[in-house]
Amino acid sequence: MTNDERRAEVAARLRTLGHDFVARTLSDEQLDALLAPLGQLTEIVESAAPRERALPKIDLANFKMAVPREDQVERHQLFADSFVSGVTNPLGLGASLRREGDVAVMDVTLGRAFEGAPGRAHGGVVAALIDETMGLVLAIHGVLAFTGQLDITYLAPTPIGEALSARAWLSRHTHRKLFVEASVRAKDVEVATATALFIAVDPAKFLKHLVPES
Repeated sequence: MTNDERRAEVAARLRTLGHDFVARTLSDEQLDALLAPLGQLTEIVESAAPRERALPKIDLANFKMAVPREDQVERHQLFADSFVSGVTNPLGLGASLRREGDVAVMDVTLGRAFEGAPGRAHGGVVAALIDETMGLVLAIHGVLAFTGQLDITYLAPTPIGEALSARAWLSRHTHRKLFVEASVRAKDVEVATATALFIAVDPAKFLKHLVPES
């Protein structure tokens, strides 16, 4: 098992622990029993060296985001620590990403830590899922861009603990402006739709501060 695979496994277990903690009522004795080992685990993490999220040395002028295969942890750290789809982020949604032709797809089951109203996902979490799925569309088309405007229509409550699928696609591309649409479904129910405007940027300028100097 590689370091990246170990990191992803630890993050997955921490995510599960967090959702279970929110979903359960622990007694005073159970909470006290957690404090000591959690303190020890915190000391282990804090004793490690700081992690720099720099990209490896790359050709910035020709840089393009890549859509990883399902069996890859991630191609580089632009994705690995993502709050939505990063497999090494213990506080993230843990969504899996894929593509169906030119359509970006994110699959996720939201845990209790992302609950807003009882039994329903927080609207901000749904917005993050949509924004990330739309961002994957940019990778499919080989464009680096930032979100300029995101408009979401919530059609129905988004459930907690049920499989969700977010889909996004490019509807129009004019100069630096990319117009993207998206939909989120829980089984056969469409819970949200969205439109967004993305502004393309020069990768050499946008990523320069992330690349280590030679």
